[in-house]
Amino acid sequence: MIIDLIDETNQVASEHLKLVEDIIDFSSDYLQLPKGVECAITFVDNARIQEINRDYRGKDTPTDVISFALDDVVDGEVHLDSSVYQDAPHHLGDIILSIDRAREQAIEYGHSFERELGFLALHGFLHLNGYDHLTPEDEKEMFGLQADILNAFGLGRD
Repeated sequence: MIIDLIDETNQVASEHLKLVEDIIDFSSDYLQLPKGVECAITFVDNARIQEINRDYRGKDTPTDVISFALDDVVDGEVHLDSSVYQDAPHHLGDIILSIDRAREQAIEYGHSFERELGFLALHGFLHLNGYDHLTPEDEKEMFGLQADILNAFGLGRD
């Protein structure tokens, strides 16, 4: 798994970058993804994620994590056939994660910043891999898998 980490805030400690990298790498193995996949994770502040949320989702409010899966087919957009790039790594997409919201939610939910950071990174990663929570059935599947991976990784709820 190739993971590009971009810290636009210059506030993410190296141990937190490593935690995110480790949980995504662990999750890739857990999901049995091919070795040649990659994704990018960008850490931003609340102002930047609010801008992205407004521009791409029509919601003018900060959120915690947004995923842009490259394999999603969106009406009005040209879908690229990645099979023509057989020698290149398969890029799953991009995850945008608000460090501000991660800190706020860790306090709000009464657990560590590390658990919230790992949870949000994993949540975004599962979205890149086709999981969603739009229906009760999909939510049960995604959240169950999320809990299983967090527990296996050692970031389960106390």
